[in-house]
Amino acid sequence: MSVFTPVSREQLEAFLDGFALGRLVDFSGIAGGSENSNFFVATEQGEYVLTLVERGPVADLPFFIELLEHLHQAGLPVPYAITDRQGLALHRLNQRPALLQPRLAGKHVEQPDPAHCQAVGQMLARLHNATASSSLERISDRGLAWMLETGRRLHDRISDSAIHHLVTELLTQIEQWQAHYPGFPRAILHADLFRDNVLFDGHHLSGLIDFYNAHSGWTLYDVAITVNDWCLSAEQQLDPTRTQALLAGYAGIRPFTPFEAKSWPAVLRLAALRFWLSRQLAAERHAGQSGVLVKDPGHFLRVLEQHRNVNIGLPLAL
Repeated sequence: MSVFTPVSREQLEAFLDGFALGRLVDFSGIAGGSENSNFFVATEQGEYVLTLVERGPVADLPFFIELLEHLHQAGLPVPYAITDRQGLALHRLNQRPALLQPRLAGKHVEQPDPAHCQAVGQMLARLHNATASSSLERISDRGLAWMLETGRRLHDRISDSAIHHLVTELLTQIEQWQAHYPGFPRAILHADLFRDNVLFDGHHLSGLIDFYNAHSGWTLYDVAITVNDWCLSAEQQLDPTRTQALLAGYAGIRPFTPFEAKSWPAVLRLAALRFWLSRQLAAERHAGQSGVLVKDPGHFLRVLEQHRNVNIGLPLAL
């Protein structure tokens, strides 16, 4: 269970006194997260999720609150922040920034089929459309500069010579993108739209959660992050049917450009690199620490290796 900062019942009852949500009925820590502490909270008025933010500057939290309210107003199924009796959305609990949000219906899908993937692609396109022309802006703390610096520092730990060479080539590509910024379409990205951050009720997509990596960036990069989780086979290869379903779902709402189609393989590799780096750092930081979910960094090295040759391209309108 990934609860970095525990909360007692007495502490939670005192916290909830500031809201008009009735008496605390029950609460429990949520397993599966790797960065923040999350709890299911049930009161007389309903069910909620309490998040204690463990990573990232507090100054960014108003952005997340505004983003989720913006998406909520646009009709997307997201967990917007609940305000207390004084109208405040951002709080503190146990020396951590704290947000209380509605608990969305549905459950995670471990084995997605093409219909799930199509729905995810459609929802991601709606998210990008809702934010592409907004005034919202946030620079990622894990963007190109971070990937280049961290990649240079960690890539000598890769024992496989072929993957080592592939990472070296990708770091050179990042340098080129920094020197000549590519003209990809931009919006606010979820940037972590894995299966454990999407809820389904049957085949109805009922919720997008965990926006704490959201930032301004290339929409194609967000698509690549999503494909790298939803569309992989057991051998970490792209499953053609699911990949095509997700990309078609996205393109039906937000068409891809020819430049995006040309850059697709490199951006897929970039998305794999980003999560290898963050998981490698997390594995080292939490090694031997009980109660913390540590995800396998090697998974995304294997994904990166499979993306050496990408045979599934982006659908383009004729």
